[in-house]
Amino acid sequence: MTIWQRIAEALAALANGEGLMAVFEKLRAEPQDTVAFTIAVIALGAKMAKADGIVTRNEVAAFREVFTISERDEENAARVFNLARQDVTGFDSYARQIASMFDDRHDTLLDLMEGLFHIAVADDNYHDAEDQFLSIVGEIFGMTKAEFSTLRARYVPDADHDPYCILGATPDMTLEEVRALWRRLVRETHPDNMAARGVPEEAVKLAEKKLVQINRAWDEISQAAA
Repeated sequence: MTIWQRIAEALAALANGEGLMAVFEKLRAEPQDTVAFTIAVIALGAKMAKADGIVTRNEVAAFREVFTISERDEENAARVFNLARQDVTGFDSYARQIASMFDDRHDTLLDLMEGLFHIAVADDNYHDAEDQFLSIVGEIFGMTKAEFSTLRARYVPDADHDPYCILGATPDMTLEEVRALWRRLVRETHPDNMAARGVPEEAVKLAEKKLVQINRAWDEISQAAA
């Protein structure tokens, strides 16, 4: 059974008139990491698209880079997206339900935020509405300002791409301290280590881009110190 068939089952189990909030509640009671992660990114991605008013082909392509959707499963994926866009429930309520599903998995919530950033910048136009949306979701997810700034620096084209910020470091740290931080990030981002901590496969795909940015930031810092 594919992930999308499992999602279809979750949707089909709902009574008429109920929306995705009921799905979130069901998944919170019976955690299924990959299904929950996928629905969370689709639902919040749909709400984010509603925030800036448009859905571009690049954003759809960015989603497909992370989630493998066969032709037969496209209808189920579209159903989740459309439910979220049409639901009058506020995105903040969605975010709180999602945060409760992963309340002991802060790293997974950070992975989910990376997915949203990946989609937000896919059209090369990071809107103020998207920034405000992600900032509020980040707060609900319990992200610190430093964690949000680090993600923003990694993904947003016109953000301050301070290599220290990308690594979550500070300029007053010694080179050895930054090196140790870089090594830890590389180790944590390795697919095998991510799989070992139960990260959904979709989040592992996102980590590939993150790893490139982490290594590039270390190269900039180490070369400047040479």
